[in-house]
Amino acid sequence: MSLFRDDGIVLRTQKLGEADRIITLLTRGHGRVRAVARGVRRTKSKFGARLEPFSHVDVQFFARGSELVGRGLPLCTQSETIAAYGGGIVTDYARYTAGTAMLETAERFTDHEGEPAVQQYLLLVGALRTLARGEHAPHLVLDAFLLRSLAVNGYAPSFGDCAKCGMPGPNRFFSVASGGSVCADCRVPGSVVPSPQALVLLGALLTGDWETADTCEARYVREGSGLVSAYLHWHLERGLRSLRYVEKT
Repeated sequence: MSLFRDDGIVLRTQKLGEADRIITLLTRGHGRVRAVARGVRRTKSKFGARLEPFSHVDVQFFARGSELVGRGLPLCTQSETIAAYGGGIVTDYARYTAGTAMLETAERFTDHEGEPAVQQYLLLVGALRTLARGEHAPHLVLDAFLLRSLAVNGYAPSFGDCAKCGMPGPNRFFSVASGGSVCADCRVPGSVVPSPQALVLLGALLTGDWETADTCEARYVREGSGLVSAYLHWHLERGLRSLRYVEKT
């Protein structure tokens, strides 16, 4: 029997029995972890209130054997709140739907339980903090998170230079299969011709240029979101269920 302690974001919860839940977290040191939290569905349980989606928590696990992720689910025996991001998210529809898409994305990009994914974890913490504070439009925060999640997982799109031959941009065409912007010589069937403004916006979101992103016209924001969704769908091989509910400008 071993005790483990880690910081994590609660991604989702599932009912188990009459009073328990299975909690799925993205942790700093152990990647995605599923654990059983006993008694958290009882009305008097303060422990359960800390283990809701969007919560940033310091958690203690009790596991059989020397590894946290093994043959059975560990027990979540203690939890302390680091930041309750849900309070600034769940009361606003646009923030809630964007946040839900972030949680689903983080889970999809951490397929293997117990494998550290520190960059993905830090991205999620930062995105939820920004979303909860209302610093930028929720759909922009979401698109920035999706693009950076793709980048840290090895799928960074190009919005300037040609993704195939490296020809300096801007380039006119965009192909999700080719990795982003492509020149006329590298154009493949299925390429689209997005507006230059949409590509500038996506480049700004990827690099954190919020001054440019916040002042972009709504039509280019919608166009850019479409490109992000298509690019994400290609690399995940199936879309996010939660994206259909996200509000667009």
